[in-house]
Formats: sequence, C-alpha cells, structure tokens
Amino acid sequence: MIAGDLLGERARLTPDKTALVEARLGKRFTYAALDRRAAALAHFWLTRCGIAKGDRVGILAENRVEYVDAFFAAGKSGIVLAPLSTRLAPAELAALIEDAAPRLILFSAEWSELARSVEKLLPAARWLAIEDLPHDGVTGFSAVRCHPEDLWCLLYTSGTTGRPKGVMLPHRMILWNAYNTVISWQLREDDIAPIFTPMYHAGGLAVFLTPLFAIGGTVILHERFEASEIWRSLDRERATLLFGVPTTFQRMREAPEFETADLSGLRWAISGGAPLPLFLIDEYRRRGVVFKQGYGLTEAGVNCFAMSGEEAEKKAGSIGKPMMFAEVALRNGELWLRGPHVSQGCWNQPEATAAAIDTDGWLHTGDVAHCDAEGFYYIDGRIKEMFISGGENVYPAEIEAVLLQHPGIEDAAVLGVPDTTWGEAGVAFLVTRSGAKPSEAEILRFLEARLARFKLPKAIRYLDALPRTPYGKVVRSELLQRYHSG
Repeated sequence: MIAGDLLGERARLTPDKTALVEARLGKRFTYAALDRRAAALAHFWLTRCGIAKGDRVGILAENRVEYVDAFFAAGKSGIVLAPLSTRLAPAELAALIEDAAPRLILFSAEWSELARSVEKLLPAARWLAIEDLPHDGVTGFSAVRCHPEDLWCLLYTSGTTGRPKGVMLPHRMILWNAYNTVISWQLREDDIAPIFTPMYHAGGLAVFLTPLFAIGGTVILHERFEASEIWRSLDRERATLLFGVPTTFQRMREAPEFETADLSGLRWAISGGAPLPLFLIDEYRRRGVVFKQGYGLTEAGVNCFAMSGEEAEKKAGSIGKPMMFAEVALRNGELWLRGPHVSQGCWNQPEATAAAIDTDGWLHTGDVAHCDAEGFYYIDGRIKEMFISGGENVYPAEIEAVLLQHPGIEDAAVLGVPDTTWGEAGVAFLVTRSGAKPSEAEILRFLEARLARFKLPKAIRYLDALPRTPYGKVVRSELLQRYHSG
C-alpha cells in the first residue's frame, strides 16, 4: 500500500516545471513554488495553530491556489482537510462543521458573509481568512510521516435522511487513484488540463489535480465555471485534456467560442457526474473532439473505468472497462467495486459504512449496470432515488423533510425527471392542508431559506393525495407518469 508527500516528491523531480496556472490572473506556479507554499501552511498549522496530525481543518472558498496549498499541506502534515460546499445554506454548513469538528476553518473574502452566518450558529468555531495565511518563508520543513490508512480528506455528500455524510479518504486511496489514473488513462507529463469543477467535490481534487501532479503535468485553475473563460484558456494554454459534467459541456456548447476555438491540441474530453446525452457527444465529435464517458463516486474515487479514444467512439454511452486492479462485480444488477481505490466509509457513521461496504470489502454503489460481451460497462440507472442535477447529487428525502415543515403542506414527494439543461431536475408533488394552497413562489422562498439552490425543485404539482402502496411507500413510477401526462 502507498502513502507519501505527492507534491514534495514531484517538486524534487521536476522543481522548475509549471504546475499550475491561475486562469483569471495568469499567474504561474512551478512545482517548487507550490511545494514551498504547502510546506509553509503545514508548518503554520502545526506550530502556530496548535493543530496536530489527525485533527480536521475546514475550508470554505472558491477554487484558488490557496485551496491547492491547503490540500497538499494536509498531505504533508497528517491533518485532515474537510472541504465545505459554498452552495449550502448556513444551517447545512453548520451541520457539516459539527460533524467534522474542525480545529480551524479557512474562508475566503468572497464567502465571508456566509461564514459569518454560520458563525452565528456555531459561535465556538474558529475561523481564519485565507488572505491571512503564510505562503512562504519556511525552510527545512519535513513532512510528517503518514501511513496508508491515515485520513487525508473528509469529503461530504448529502445523506438521504438529511444527516451529512463525510466520506473518509485515506492517503492510500488518494494516491492510488492518482497513480492508477495516470496509468489507465495514459496521462503524460506534457498534458495540460483546466480545473473548474468545485474543489469541495471529489472531481475537483481527483480527476486531474492529483493525477497530473503525479506525472508532472500542468493544471489551469479556474475560480468557477464560466464557459467563455474556459474556452479562452483552453486555446491560450493549448490544453490537452478536458473534464466536466453534462451541464458544463452543454453550456460550453452554447458559448460562441465553441465553433471557433482551436481544439487541435485537445487529446480527449471526458464527462462524469451523470449520463452524457449522445447528442452532445456528436456535437463535440463534429469539432474533432474525442469524447469519453467516465464513472466514479466519492466513496470509490472518481476514476474507476477507462477506455481509449477508439473505444469511446465505438462504444458511445459506455463507461469503459475497469481500471487496473479495480475489481468489479454485478450483483442482482447492482454495480459493486472493490480495490485500493475504495474509501474507508463514513465518518462517525459505522452503520452507514457497514451498509455501503460489506465485510469482504465490496462497495455497493446503488447503481444499476450491465456489461457487454467485450467487457465494457454501461450504467442503466440508480437503485436509490437520488438524482443528479447539474453534477450535484440531490436526495428527495431531504427536500421532502423540509417541505413537510411548511404549515400549508400535508404530504410531499420529490423525484428527478430528465432536463435538457441540468441533466435531471426535481419535481415536487404536494398535498396541501385543508384551506391552504401556498403558491409556487411561496414554497420556493421557503425552501431557499433552508436548502442550497441546486436542491430546489424546478416544478411543482398539486395533488389531492399521493399514490402509496399498502405499506405507505410512495409509488414514484405513478408520479412520473402523471408528470409526463401533464
């Protein structure tokens, strides 16, 4: 098994190679410069903040070089980084922070108002502005020795009961994902890729950041997704790889630069997070782009399958074959995964861990899949009711629980339906209390005060009663039929 200082080792081998380019500012950082920054931050945490190996540090920020500093400082120090979603409501963030119990929370100026709102709910939390962090000035820092199963990150995903779920990512998992992605995806030291998916997501950290740092490539860091800016940076920096989710690829397709950008240097693009519509694959192929469909999840690393460019064209819609040393099984149609790329389970939730990872080490993904005669896998759907909207996981039970807090709502059910913009979007089916019929605008305002915006339903339907089985379960297939019938 493996553990070690990934950034420090790469800086030792290729110190002067460009590791990162800030897309908006154009500032460039070598591996040696990034390594010094991460070492300075690790030293600061350990000596000035009284934080020890195994303690947690939260971070609430947009994509920026300080986020990269914090990630690799955690790897150097044995401190566990807990990225926090900037899209959550204050109460949701407070629940995550209570669960992770960080000794310190870093925040950027852009999110200072959100941080203050959370601080009112958790007055004992210790906050520090990212702008006040040290960036250099430490010499002779030695990384703390970490073992393969020591935690590097806690990445939070929403739970179906509303309780946050922190997925435990040890050093072994993160480094194995990096190395295996390099090998199975055949990455190169001259590869250049933008990162615009949020770094509080597994995709922001593990699709190209750690693999390209392992092989010595270059990342173009975008603060957030902005289609035209990404096209310009792809052109300017001669990017060779491109990762996104269906929503981002759709918006990039709609940008004016799509038809004029020089894509001759782009080796391939890959989509994850949700099934990619075939018409988008065709549109990018028309521009000469080799397009692949990826598959992964926070609990198993975001890169679990691989395929060549020729295979991607031949097997459109497939996620490819399992990456090297990744075991895959189909049990009653459900996709199971096992190998060094699987997480340790859920933080402080042994029951959830036992439900997800069995005693033989198999992760039960909850996804329905099939495999063709040539060994290529396809995702057919999800066992669970979770749907993905714009690359974000959305759990109906969480939204339903909040809807039922509204005094005018007696019963509620939410399900995802296909959406041309977001991949999937939520529809809420409501039964109102006698004498009450809250308007759609009122309900959305009620939800917006309690949930992140990406969780809000895109449509609301009023019913006299929800269809239920004799055991009280909502018959969601009937709701779907009603939705499509108008």
